[in-house]
Amino acid sequence: MTHARRALIAEDAELIVSDLSANAILHTASGQPHGSFHLALAVSAQVVALSVTDDGGAGNAPKVEHQGQEAEHGRGLGMVSALAHRVVVHNSHGGHTVTAELYAGSRTGAHPC
Repeated sequence: MTHARRALIAEDAELIVSDLSANAILHTASGQPHGSFHLALAVSAQVVALSVTDDGGAGNAPKVEHQGQEAEHGRGLGMVSALAHRVVVHNSHGGHTVTAELYAGSRTGAHPC
């Protein structure tokens, strides 16, 4: 993998972590006093996987919403989906875990297998 590709993955990962963390704080019990969220990072030669697990309390699982250009909220998970090659949402011990995977191949459509 080239230095430029590593830098691009790092930039995408930074944006994804920022958005998923902000969502956990703004939209779940993670943002309440004594709330927390957990970030997990797994790196291999093929994939960088970023997971954020929140404290729950939002009622609904996170989902991609299609908002207009003027919307101030609701576009973050869509951005994450555009940057990542795969985004998976799981229920997790009263909260949700959102995992975004970035493949070390090309930015569009490369699969690690």
